[in-house]
Amino acid sequence: MKKALFLFGILCVALTSRAQVDFTVAAEKSVNAVVHIRTEIVTSNTYYDFFGSFLEQLYGNRIQVPDNVSVGFGSGVVISSDGYIVTNNHVVEGARKIEVTFNDKHKREAEIVGTDPTTDIALIKVDAKGLEHLTFGDSDKVRVGEWVLAVGNPFNLTSTVTAGIVSAKARNINILGAGTIESFIQTDAAVNPGNSGGALVNTKGDLIGINAAIASRTGSYEGYSFAIPSNIAKKVVEDFLLYGSLQRAYLGIVSAEITEELAGNMNLEVLSGVYVEDVFDGGAAQKAGLKKGDVILSINDITIDTRAQLIGAIGQFRPGDKVVVKVMRGDKEYNLNVTLANMHGTDSIVKGGYSFYNEQLGLVLEPLSQEQKNSIKKNYGLRIVEVKDGVFKRKGLNNDYIILTVNNQKVSNEQELNTAMSNSRNGKMRIEMTDTGGEFLTIFEFYNR
Repeated sequence: MKKALFLFGILCVALTSRAQVDFTVAAEKSVNAVVHIRTEIVTSNTYYDFFGSFLEQLYGNRIQVPDNVSVGFGSGVVISSDGYIVTNNHVVEGARKIEVTFNDKHKREAEIVGTDPTTDIALIKVDAKGLEHLTFGDSDKVRVGEWVLAVGNPFNLTSTVTAGIVSAKARNINILGAGTIESFIQTDAAVNPGNSGGALVNTKGDLIGINAAIASRTGSYEGYSFAIPSNIAKKVVEDFLLYGSLQRAYLGIVSAEITEELAGNMNLEVLSGVYVEDVFDGGAAQKAGLKKGDVILSINDITIDTRAQLIGAIGQFRPGDKVVVKVMRGDKEYNLNVTLANMHGTDSIVKGGYSFYNEQLGLVLEPLSQEQKNSIKKNYGLRIVEVKDGVFKRKGLNNDYIILTVNNQKVSNEQELNTAMSNSRNGKMRIEMTDTGGEFLTIFEFYNR
């Protein structure tokens, strides 16, 4: 009898503890700061190229059928009173039009500020003032077992709030592809299609993650969902605003998770940490003294036990940032001061971000910095860095231009440019450009053979 009463008492305490968790403050704070996003993506249809030259001779243009317009839906989180909204890259990727609906039902059209497929983060902006918004929390301080809320628009059901706990941290579920940053917060808060880009908040209403994916065999929620940690999202957003594109830092190593088998083969004293399989010549790690065979235990006192934790920790920094890497070498621990590098092995940051070469246009291009965007009064565009052999050079055009749209689609990065170029009508390319001061508009049209 006493045992039964004791167990009943434990159950009552557990139920009481759960009942004392108040979600109302976080929910009220979040619903007005989470928006519904509707996108339109256009793809062009034409008859097969086999008939192209013949039809052009007869009619002057290739015969085409009407464009296909696909509509997508997702969520976003307002992070400033003047209209900046963070969402997933996959929510707005390739969108011709982005429409944002707020909780009070008013709508605004949004422009893309920056997108990054490697973290699945995008930043968009609406023209508005005085918006309710969320502030970034510290995702490194999130604890497994902590209560969280997922806020979004599943199945177009606006302002939906679900509760759960943090099930795990630093999950790599291999959905973004090679070279990406995957260090997800795993929760059991119900998330479904349409929740992508929405908020994961703690009981205080602090933004600790951006909901991005579910683990499902059916396409709907089956028990687990995944969010991009707020520290990574915050850093990406700041990169867009300060530099125009992602500034990614690299440690310069090949790493492996430590298993019992690896520990035995390498005579390691511990099973924790991440094993350094190799160190790149001239990289940040080598310059700081890391060696093959070291075991990384922490980055700036953030414990490292998996490769996902290591990638997530480094993903919060930029080239040139200094971090303290604790390693185990043999039976001794060392604290090494590492200056992180960019993908080229230097510690510099280039405003405007990375440059890339488009072979079809014969151009070296780079995304705009925020200063350049302010100069032309637009939140998009690609600056021509160099004109190589190609159609631009043949027309006598130089690098005094900024490309604004291609085939009537705004372009801000390499991925958007490639998508826009693939949507040409009859092989005809239409490029809208402005000068670097944003004073003159030029239309350049040609056939892309």
